[in-house]
Amino acid sequence: MSGIRDAQTLLQKHFAPTPLVRATSLESAGRIVYLKVESDLPTGSFKVRGAVYAMSKHVERRGAGPVIAASTGNHGAAVAYAGRLLNVPVTIFLPKRANPVKSQRILDQGARIVAVGDDLSAAIDAAYAEAECTGAFFLHDATDADIPEGTATIGTEIIAQLPETDVIFVPMGDTALVRGVATAAKQLKPSIRIVGVAAANAPAYYLSWRGDGPVSTETAHTIADGLAVRRALAANVTAISALVDDVRLVEEDDLLAAMTHLMTREGVVAEPAAAAATAALMKDHDTSGAIVSLVTGSNVAPEVMERIAGRRSLR
Repeated sequence: MSGIRDAQTLLQKHFAPTPLVRATSLESAGRIVYLKVESDLPTGSFKVRGAVYAMSKHVERRGAGPVIAASTGNHGAAVAYAGRLLNVPVTIFLPKRANPVKSQRILDQGARIVAVGDDLSAAIDAAYAEAECTGAFFLHDATDADIPEGTATIGTEIIAQLPETDVIFVPMGDTALVRGVATAAKQLKPSIRIVGVAAANAPAYYLSWRGDGPVSTETAHTIADGLAVRRALAANVTAISALVDDVRLVEEDDLLAAMTHLMTREGVVAEPAAAAATAALMKDHDTSGAIVSLVTGSNVAPEVMERIAGRRSLR
């Protein structure tokens, strides 16, 4: 826990604990539900936890040289925010059709954007090439050892806020979030269950967790860009196999339904990936006890917001 405690100490200088709020509309007999809402953090996403901590450790070890990252948006905005905070020049590699709301978040923090390829994997490959060519530090969300210690602070906050928590539902993209949350929560309360939630259209880590080995898929076309991973990494598969008790898949319509529900019934704006945990919970009729569902960000792309507005108009 020493790294997690170090992350807590550092991040407390920048952010207050995020709220844990009761969600009665998601409750049923035998269970109470809370939302851990991360969207009030700078850049509108949980990602600043990992980025600020990892960037701080990088500067401490290596100085304030250039940093690059690859992202579908939220990690990029978080790294850009951390770079501005620590006076580090940042370049973010994004897919060409990245969420414009997230792209603007990056630009607002003063970072440079390079748009390349059709998906996150292409952006990662381009970032690796840039790092090799220039010597810049690549702060890779899926492999950096410090990022999960930053995201683990979510787990410590949940247990402090609701010690009786039985189950945590966690969106699962590149797995840095679920690895961090699960590590902290299980160390503090070994009986807790962790349920990861992946997009059915981007099932690489679900298939890897189920089969106990890294799987790649040809595509990861989902409105939940934060979950749009098509290459599972072996080390991360090993970690989630040990830490995650169950993994659920949610369809595109499930994500839209959860976004609509959170907005209309709980007053919470959630982007598709951020609504994934709630989407899984809405389909679950068996899990009981005290349940926490993570809502991880609020950066909704305009075209997705239009689809939500259309669903609401039909109600």
